[in-house]
Amino acid sequence: MEISELRHLLAENKEQLTSFGRSLDLEELEAQLAEYQDRMLAPDFWDDPSQAQAVINENNQVKAVYETYHKLLSTYEDLEAYDDLLSEEEADQELYQDFEDQVLAFQEEMEDYERHMLLNGPHDKAAAILDIHPGAGGTESQDWASMLLRMYQRWADSHDFTFTLFDYQAGDEAGIKSATFEIKGNNAYGLLKSEHGIHRLVRISPFDSNKRRHTSFASVEVMPEIDQNTEIEINDDDLRIDVFRASGAGGQHINKTSSAVRITHIPTGIVVSSQSQRSQLQNRETAMKTLQAKLARLLEEKNAQELDEIRGEKSEIAWGSQIRSYVFHPYQMVKDHRTNYEEGDTSKVMDGDIDGFIDAYLKETINQD
Repeated sequence: MEISELRHLLAENKEQLTSFGRSLDLEELEAQLAEYQDRMLAPDFWDDPSQAQAVINENNQVKAVYETYHKLLSTYEDLEAYDDLLSEEEADQELYQDFEDQVLAFQEEMEDYERHMLLNGPHDKAAAILDIHPGAGGTESQDWASMLLRMYQRWADSHDFTFTLFDYQAGDEAGIKSATFEIKGNNAYGLLKSEHGIHRLVRISPFDSNKRRHTSFASVEVMPEIDQNTEIEINDDDLRIDVFRASGAGGQHINKTSSAVRITHIPTGIVVSSQSQRSQLQNRETAMKTLQAKLARLLEEKNAQELDEIRGEKSEIAWGSQIRSYVFHPYQMVKDHRTNYEEGDTSKVMDGDIDGFIDAYLKETINQD
C-alpha cells in the first residue's frame, strides 16, 4: 500500500475516533464508573450476590468501552508521530513496512470497536443459542444444515468463543436433522442475531449421480441466553417433560440410560430437547435454558411485529424467503439479501469468515433506526 493511501486511512480513522468520542459522552462514562466503584465498595455489596454480579458485569462493560476508546486514541497518536518521523527522514523499506503493518492492524481494531459500539440491544451482550433445521429435500438439505453447523463452530473458534453442543440429531444418510448449540463470548448474541432466518444453498449435489444442480434450504434460529431472574417466567403446569435414550455423539452413556430430556411448552407448542449432558438433571437444565431463549426470541418478534404495525411495515420470515444465498455453481458467491453484502470466496465463508455479513447487517439496522 502506498504511503499516501496509509495516510488517507489514518485520516479516516481520526474522523471515526472523533465521532466515537461525541457519541460516547466520555464524562458520563466516567461518572458511571465512579458510581459502580462506590457501589462495589459498599459494606453490604455482597448481601445480594446476583445483584452484585450484575453490577460487576455492567462495570466491566462500561470500563471496556471507555478504556478501549482511550487505547485506540493513544495508538492513533503513536501512528501519527510515526508518520511524522517518516516524513522527516528517509526511511528504508523495512520501516515503511512496519508502519503499514501497524496502520492495518489499527484499522482492524477500529472496525472491531465500531462493531461492538453498534450492539446496544437489551440482550446483545448475552450468549447466543442457535437452532439449525434442514428444509425439505432429505439428505441434500440435511447435509447443508451440517455445513452451517460447521461454519458457526469455525466462527466461534476464530473469535475464541466457547461452543457447546446441546442437542444433535444425525441425518439418515448424511448431515443432521437438527442441532442446538450455544456460543458464549463478548456480545455473542448481538453479533449472531443477524444469522436468524432461512439460508439457501445452490450447488451440484454430491449425492446425485447425474451431477445435477440442487437448491437446499435450512433455517437458523438465533436466541439470547436468558438469565433465570429475568422477565421470562415459565409455569411448571405449562410444561410436558419426556425422557428418552440419547443417540448420536455424546459419550459412553449414549443409549444406555434415559438421560435425554424433551420439554414441550404447551401454550406455544415450542419443543426443546437436550441429550449432550450425562445426567437427566443436567439435560433438563440445558433444555430449560433453550426454552427460555426461545420464549425471549418470541417476545422480541412480537414486539417487533407490533412496532412494524405502528410503522405500517411488514417483515416476515417464512420458508423460502431466504436472508442469504450461498451459490457454489455455476459461479461462486454468497450474498445477503437484506444488505446486498456479498463475498466471492465461498470456501472462506464456509470456514466461518462471516464478519463482513455481520457488520453490514448491524450498520443497516442502525441506518433504519
